[in-house]
Amino acid sequence: MVAFEHTPVLTWALNLAFIMLCIGLVLSFVRLFNGPKMADRIVALEVIASLVVGIVAVYSIMTRDPVFLDVAIVLALVAFIAAVAFASYLEKRGRAK
Repeated sequence: MVAFEHTPVLTWALNLAFIMLCIGLVLSFVRLFNGPKMADRIVALEVIASLVVGIVAVYSIMTRDPVFLDVAIVLALVAFIAAVAFASYLEKRGRAK
């Protein structure tokens, strides 16, 4: 594993990435609560899951701890399985009507 120093440019880029991900998270929560349709809320939940994975990945780079990348992978897999399960539920519910 190659050790690297955090240069000022890397630190600046990681901080900017955190800020952008947090702004996206806030906007996604606004869409989650104000979404007029169920589809808007589902997409907002998926975006929130993706942003949380991004935040964990950036944090892993900042702390130089690769264990957090495993956490990010598990979060991404759980979010994907939840999306598939919810889509299946909505499809079955639509057929019952």
